[in-house]
Amino acid sequence: MAENSLGIFVEKNPSDSKLSELNIKCWPKWGCSPGKYQLKFDAEETCYLLKGKVRVYPKASSSTSTAEMVEFGAGDLVIIPKGLSCIWDVSIAVDKHYQFQSSSSSSCDH
Repeated sequence: MAENSLGIFVEKNPSDSKLSELNIKCWPKWGCSPGKYQLKFDAEETCYLLKGKVRVYPKASSSTSTAEMVEFGAGDLVIIPKGLSCIWDVSIAVDKHYQFQSSSSSSCDH
């Protein structure tokens, strides 16, 4: 996994066994259309992108500096730290499974 100045961890193309171990298919789903969104994460979030492409910038940034930008997309497992305020610049509509750290591990029938 790679970490960056925003504290976001991105794991490119995690193994199927890791995804099964995390029980990702049982996590809630969320999606959004292309656009810019201001987001604040009140809890650590782990998400797995089924589709989409996102560039994340710190909210305090006056410009879209690539030095502080984090990019991830379909097939990436991402951990976003608690307390992060940021701007999501979504270029391709997002569809993702997500789970907050405070959530108990969910179980479901496959």
